[in-house]
Amino acid sequence: MNKTELKKFAVAARNKLREQCVQAAGSYGLSKDEITAESKQGTGYVIITTSIGTERILNSWEKEQREVLIAKIKKDGFEQVIEEVAYTIFNRLIAIRYMEINGYLPNRLRVLSSQTAGQLEPDLVFYAPEITLPLSETEKENINALKDANKLDELFKFLFIKECNELGKVLPGLFTPIEGYVELLFALRYTQQDGVIKDILAIPEEEWLDAVQIIGWLYQYYNSEPKDKVFADLKKNIKIAKENIPAATQLFTPDWIVRYMVENSLGRLWLEGHPDAALKDGWKYYLDEAEQEAEVEKQLKEIRKEYAVIKPDAIKCIDPCMGSGHILVYLFDVLMQIYDSCGYTKRDAVRSILENNLYGLDIDGRATQLAYFAVMMKACSYDGRFLSRNLQPHVYDIRESNTIDINRLQYFGASLDELNRNIAITQMEGLISAFKNAKEYGSIISVENYDWQLLRNFINSFNTEKQVNIFEVGDMPALQEELRQLIELGEALAKKYDVVVTNPPYMGSGNMNAKLSDYVKKNYPDSKSDLFAVFIERCLQMANKDAYTAMITQHAWMFLSSYEKLRGMLLMIDIVNMIHLGARAFEEIGGEVVQTTSFVMRKSNTKDYKATFARLVDYGSQQEKENVFLAKESLHIAQQEIFSKIPGSPIAYWVSEKFIDAFKNGCPLGKKAISRNGMKTGENERFVRQWFEVNNNKFKRNAKTYLDALESKAKWFPYNKGGEYRKWYGNNDYIVNWENEGQEVIKNAKIDKRNVQDYPLELKFLPSASWGLISSSQPSFRYKEYNISDIGGMSFYGNRNDVLYFMAFCNTPIANQMLQILAPTINYQAGDIGRLPIYIAKEKYNTVINIVEQNIIISKTDWDSFETSWDFITHPFITYKSGVGYADIPIEQWQYKIADAFESWKINSKEQFDILKTNEEELNRIFIDIYGCKTN
Repeated sequence: MNKTELKKFAVAARNKLREQCVQAAGSYGLSKDEITAESKQGTGYVIITTSIGTERILNSWEKEQREVLIAKIKKDGFEQVIEEVAYTIFNRLIAIRYMEINGYLPNRLRVLSSQTAGQLEPDLVFYAPEITLPLSETEKENINALKDANKLDELFKFLFIKECNELGKVLPGLFTPIEGYVELLFALRYTQQDGVIKDILAIPEEEWLDAVQIIGWLYQYYNSEPKDKVFADLKKNIKIAKENIPAATQLFTPDWIVRYMVENSLGRLWLEGHPDAALKDGWKYYLDEAEQEAEVEKQLKEIRKEYAVIKPDAIKCIDPCMGSGHILVYLFDVLMQIYDSCGYTKRDAVRSILENNLYGLDIDGRATQLAYFAVMMKACSYDGRFLSRNLQPHVYDIRESNTIDINRLQYFGASLDELNRNIAITQMEGLISAFKNAKEYGSIISVENYDWQLLRNFINSFNTEKQVNIFEVGDMPALQEELRQLIELGEALAKKYDVVVTNPPYMGSGNMNAKLSDYVKKNYPDSKSDLFAVFIERCLQMANKDAYTAMITQHAWMFLSSYEKLRGMLLMIDIVNMIHLGARAFEEIGGEVVQTTSFVMRKSNTKDYKATFARLVDYGSQQEKENVFLAKESLHIAQQEIFSKIPGSPIAYWVSEKFIDAFKNGCPLGKKAISRNGMKTGENERFVRQWFEVNNNKFKRNAKTYLDALESKAKWFPYNKGGEYRKWYGNNDYIVNWENEGQEVIKNAKIDKRNVQDYPLELKFLPSASWGLISSSQPSFRYKEYNISDIGGMSFYGNRNDVLYFMAFCNTPIANQMLQILAPTINYQAGDIGRLPIYIAKEKYNTVINIVEQNIIISKTDWDSFETSWDFITHPFITYKSGVGYADIPIEQWQYKIADAFESWKINSKEQFDILKTNEEELNRIFIDIYGCKTN
């Protein structure tokens, strides 16, 4: 599948369709900025001035639909109406193209192209009016007249809309009737050489053959530009509105990951109770269970007894964030294989799957249409006459109940006795309340398990005796349909499922709008940091006991402290297996932006269960990750109980027992030193400078305490902002205005307290080890004295020798490997460093201190060799003789003796580098010996 060309087509199609709709609106005197007036002529027609200055006479139907369109524009806005109409045309266009190539159109007649080689006109136009569409004699005459007049685009428009409305009889979930105002804006022209139809015909037909996922890719690419706008707005602190949640969060799941999730959830559930070698051999992404202890096998045997009695038609599967239906389609395939293994005919299996097995939900109505279409086309692939059987899937878009007046419930329930009617009214009120603002929340809405059949009976009968005031009653059939949809949605959300599989939306709490943020905090306090984590919790709520949940999410929940409570909950159930993907699992996302993991959990608590983990984080592409997985390489077996031995219980499945014992037996660094972030001025451009930008007389470089700084009467002091990767010493670039204990900064803080924070006065200017908050590789730790720390230059504090010892450990590969567990993102918080386990080996203590001091001297010498250092004296290539040995100099006098060091040591930069390298290797050997574990 050429995704580059698909994206090019979808993005261009959206822009072309929108532009054509805008032009069509302009021809009726409508634009974003103006609605032109109309005037009546004596003949009864209406004449308007169009946006291009010409006059247009409307017939009565056009006048009526123009008024409807104007009302729609006033309600929803011009841009929104254009977007809706353009998309309506687009989704019908791609659906019809898929159907005509795969031979699923009921009349078997191509709509956009021709099966006859060399024929330029689509078969729909060429064979008109003999086509099998319900045409009146008047319409047939009109078709002939348009053909005779060679008005082929008008003819195509008429027949295309007719075809769509006819398809609505068998595919009502996608081909809803095209309203009249949409016809006014409909602007598809097949004769246009650079038009959308020509573009879609340029996509090779083999791309469409039995590959319904092409619909999902096209939908994602269609939303590319809206998605880019949402993320651009986020940079302006514009939160994601509910209308933009789909565009911002949808990401088409790679096919192999879909197969992994479905085969290891639905497939596993069936195989555990119905062993079938042929089925298993066909599922190449299936992971065999790790070998378990005898006691664990005994527990699993009891669970398998439940699976053994389940029948195919009893398995309930759901994707609560189905998008365009990719996961539903593969669930359908695996269900078909299960039914086939039990001897069902394809026709009976398809019917049962739609009626009993498959459910899908989404917040996005457009995506729901395509998911519905994908499931229906999958059914067609197994049953050639499926569209004639009047079957519809349980695929729903989340609806809101905001406009429903509960007072109008009094008009329903005529067939019920008073008790049941009152129960039904109470339950309907609860259901309506649950779906208030539902487009904000989607499937995370929790619905009580009401008496659904009672509610159906309630809305199916009107209480005609109470229909006194027709204006109060309103459009009862429309209300009845709205309530019916809520009942179907509510039942789907209240059910418990045997298999829950999804790729949930990813949205950090900082990007949520106020309503969504408040709802999540109230209802999902343990997972509120991101919407994907909320869905982990919600999906487990939807699952039956001993049921399977499979998801692909960001991997942050495995490690970060903000998800510690969620991890505690998840470690109470069985993680069956996981493919830890890391970055670049999605071809559409480059770099380290989204780090993901896909996993299968069973809602049971099997003591001492051993899970299988595939570690794919070190492989650089989607294809490479898949290949390694299929080769069953990089597999790890781990008992999840061991994770609780590590502070915060991160899912560190790849490390050895000795490595984990280091956390169990060591003391957290934060208990032996003070690990914390620094201060945030709130206005760096005002309070922060580079050291060479100020008067040197006002710059105090070596204040030992805050009292020393205060007594100096200086204004500027060294300010640690993190900086580039550099160990031992350096990154001394910035200074901060801390005159009179930072009086100006504090005064500014009172104006906007959100922007300023500080750390204890007593810690300022004390010896510390510092690292940068953000690092794309690994953190580097440097010794600091006489400085104030910024929030981006975090530090830990203590007595000088302890700081040096802890810093030595932090700069080793052992500590870096531990931080891959404690802080697997690009951020290294003070709390993460504070959880590093510390062993102080007394017999090695002084050796470590001596090595670190030498490393600091070498690193400082290098830093001070350039004019960017405030301690620069002369370049090392220039000989400066003094006779003083650098190693003998107290650390406080370094800045005065830089050149002396080079003369004393008589070494060049290469030799310095070799010494540092040797020293660091020695430190690593020392700490490997102390911790009793090796590094990768």
